[in-house]
Amino acid sequence: MSRVGRRPIPIPEGVTVEIEGRRVRVRGPRGELAREVPEPIEVVREDGLLRVTRPDDERRNRALHGLVRTLIANMVTGVTAGFEKTLEIVGTGYRAQLSGAKLVLVVGYSHPVEIEPPPGVTVEVPSPNTVVVKGADKEAVGQLAARIRSVRKPEPYLGKGIRYQGERVRRKVGKTGK
Repeated sequence: MSRVGRRPIPIPEGVTVEIEGRRVRVRGPRGELAREVPEPIEVVREDGLLRVTRPDDERRNRALHGLVRTLIANMVTGVTAGFEKTLEIVGTGYRAQLSGAKLVLVVGYSHPVEIEPPPGVTVEVPSPNTVVVKGADKEAVGQLAARIRSVRKPEPYLGKGIRYQGERVRRKVGKTGK
């Protein structure tokens, strides 16, 4: 059996979990998340724990077992603590700022790039070279962070661009580096 799928998910104080057929809804202090569970997988609530089970050891069911358990655990974590991704902007004249809820990036193009965050995800700009993406839905936070990074990916010769905090950019030697 899947080691990930077998682990029970503890439900912390202040979090309510509703299981309605194939839909799992989690409510907490940071919001509400809902997700459909794929067909053969079952989610059962037992005395303060959620257990994810599968009917047999078929390859697809084994893969879904661990996946569904992790997705539901991320929902519980998201409504209690939330998720956060930090991006760094490296380059002369490159900067970010907020215009209302929109993120405005000046990263070497002829016009500034505006990015509107989806509902449930917030963007903060603590300094002009740092962008923080926060939210309860791990998937939405990661997707928005990836979209911001794709505006100007870090390039290997000068290292300029938008990168995740702590991301190592492999530098290449230019023409003069013989």
